[in-house]
Amino acid sequence: MSNHLPDGWTEYSNVGKRIPGTRFIAFKVPLKKVFDTRLAPLQRFSTTELISEIEKQKEELGFVVDLTCTKRYYSPQELPATVQYAKIFTAGRQLPTDEVIYEFKSTVKQFLSENADNEKLIGVHCTHGLNRTGYLVCRYMIDVLDMVPSEAIEKFNKSRGHCIERENYLADLLQGKPRR
Repeated sequence: MSNHLPDGWTEYSNVGKRIPGTRFIAFKVPLKKVFDTRLAPLQRFSTTELISEIEKQKEELGFVVDLTCTKRYYSPQELPATVQYAKIFTAGRQLPTDEVIYEFKSTVKQFLSENADNEKLIGVHCTHGLNRTGYLVCRYMIDVLDMVPSEAIEKFNKSRGHCIERENYLADLLQGKPRR
């Protein structure tokens, strides 16, 4: 069925907080209205709620990087016209490829260059906004911002409100060579 909920989706908070020293904010995938029948009203999380939750933090979302490996959860047209969108199909459970890492870094760099005069946030999500999201955001903080790997992971985990769970992602971030 096209409207079955992603496994474990309700177990994670909707949106984290801005990661200190960055323009990143992580969140779980918003879901279009067709999923509402499977959720209690307080469990629902759409693009409208996404924007609202970020505004409650006194922040503005300028860009969404969607790392899910499907187009079934929501349509980018549901985002306000002021929010840019990029889709980077990223397989779950396995380390992102060099191509995915390069595309993520390039996309973020371009947005930051075009938005140097503002503080608009870069929202990143996979299904739960945790493993693929955490890996690529931390990879950026380590490789581009020259952050110590353990510090990047700690900042991500604290800001997201959940810890990166996949051991292969953590091992690569902690021991792996920077991917320039």
